[in-house]
Formats: sequence, C-alpha cells, structure tokens
Amino acid sequence: MKRTEWFNRTFPVIEDNGLLPAIIERLSGTPARIEEIIRTTAPELLIIKPGEKWSIKEEAGHLSDMEPLWLGRLEDLINGATELRVADLTNQKTHAANHNATPASVLLQQFHEQRQQLVSRLWSLEDEHLAKTALHPRLKTPMRIIDLAYFVAEHDDHHLAGIRQLLG
Repeated sequence: MKRTEWFNRTFPVIEDNGLLPAIIERLSGTPARIEEIIRTTAPELLIIKPGEKWSIKEEAGHLSDMEPLWLGRLEDLINGATELRVADLTNQKTHAANHNATPASVLLQQFHEQRQQLVSRLWSLEDEHLAKTALHPRLKTPMRIIDLAYFVAEHDDHHLAGIRQLLG
C-alpha cells in the first residue's frame, strides 16, 4: 500500500478545542506503540535500510529528534508569535545522529522523556492559550494549539506506518 509522502500532506483546521484531550492522549501513547513494535522485532531487523529510506531505529530516533521543534512551536503559540519556528526540512539531525548505533532501549527512553515534556505542557494549558494562532512556515496556514497537536500526532502515525511497512 502506497503511503502519501509527508510533504504532500494537507491538514484540516480543527474547530473544536474539546478534541484536544483525545489528541493529547494519542500523543502520550506514541512511545508505548513504538516500544511494542521494537520490543517484538529482532535487533538485526531494526537497522536494515531499504534503499535510501531510514531503518526502524532511524524512524524511531527521528521522532525523538523532532520533539524540540514541537515543544518550541507550542511555546511560539503560547507566547504570541506570528509565525511558528522553521523545521529543518532536510532532517540533518536525524541523518547525522547514527541512531543505528544507539541501543533501542536508549532511543525509546529518550523519546519517552521528551514526549512526556510535550504532553505535560499541553495538559497545563489554559483555555485562553487555545485561541492563539501562528502561521505554519511550510504550509502557510494558520495553526492553533489543537492544530499543532494534531499535526504532531499525524507525524507520529506517518512514521509508525513507515515502520510497519519496513516490517512487511
């Protein structure tokens, strides 16, 4: 099954802030979902790189690499920025990290700790924060906190689906 490339995706505006608790729950469950996949996969399969694509460990490491951006964009929104901070669209951090040399348990722990920061910050928000908007630099669309949270959850699932495809 063909998976839509990430940069070809579009995202709906979510009008109902009452959906945010469910999206936060989805975000908080991503580390456990990755752990379940990695825990049941033979270690030698975690580092296979099909063609120019990332290995399973690199996919997992990439999610951890992105956490500072997500937390930074959340702070951008809270602080009233007009535009969200820019992502490195070449993913140099992931390419340079050598995630295949890092034990899977370390990758999982790093991601779990970083994701907990994002989830805790989201749970701490007041309703007044939820109305603020900032322009997404690549999509050129305004985002609110709920849109950012949904975007991150979709990014998680995009990479989890990639991992599942690697497992065949």
